[in-house]
Amino acid sequence: MGNAVRKSSVQGLFYPKECAKLKTYIREFNHTFDTMKIPHKIKSIIPRAIIVPHAGYIYSGFTANFAYRFLKQANVKRIIVIGPSHHHYFKGISGSYYETYETPCGQPKIDSAYLFALAKQFHIGFEPKAHEKEHSTEVQLPFIQHYFPKTKVIELIYGDISVKILANLIMALLNNKDSAVVISSDLSHFHNLKKANALDKNCLIGVEKLDLTELEKGCEACGLIGIQAMILAAKHLNLSSKLLDYRTSADVSTDNSSVVGYMSAIFY
Repeated sequence: MGNAVRKSSVQGLFYPKECAKLKTYIREFNHTFDTMKIPHKIKSIIPRAIIVPHAGYIYSGFTANFAYRFLKQANVKRIIVIGPSHHHYFKGISGSYYETYETPCGQPKIDSAYLFALAKQFHIGFEPKAHEKEHSTEVQLPFIQHYFPKTKVIELIYGDISVKILANLIMALLNNKDSAVVISSDLSHFHNLKKANALDKNCLIGVEKLDLTELEKGCEACGLIGIQAMILAAKHLNLSSKLLDYRTSADVSTDNSSVVGYMSAIFY
């Protein structure tokens, strides 16, 4: 099945190449997180799944880390990262048929046995071109390696696929208590700040209320299918949701004319 290692493609661009620099980022995120007054009742929630953004760490790393701080309380054997294909068009879902995944601080093992079983049930193919450059899933791996150094991973990249098929897959994953799911999506892209906030509000309310009709009002998330599928799965499994963080690239760049939105949320 091609290479043994899923090589990183955006090291040094979206996040640092050097392990020490990466740890510094995460330490900074956690320093801020630890100064926030989050009620214990909320802090102790253990999620089954999270939604996280996938931009460069300077823009969306804090928002993503926010969700990983909750997820790290989960005692799981594997984490399945699901993201949209940005560079390669294909139909269906492609799985990480590699042995390990390259990150700056180590190489998490891929849970191949689980992936093979899943592939039989859900027709998961292998599109090497989808994995070669996909950042939506890759930027999650350094966080996972940091908080779950011994946990196995699976990367699933979806192309042209129905919400229902992806929702069925997520439900099957979450029916297994040893699995956690990470859904990767940014929100609106390249509107001015006011327009972005208005559009993103539809995504935020939809996730908070587990309401797909809210998303239809104008949620322009790039991983919209993943978000819709996660909401559908959560409803079927009677999970609750909680929004954690929302911000835009303007928080860092101070450019309000063209921004990207980011949110994180947990399902429990």
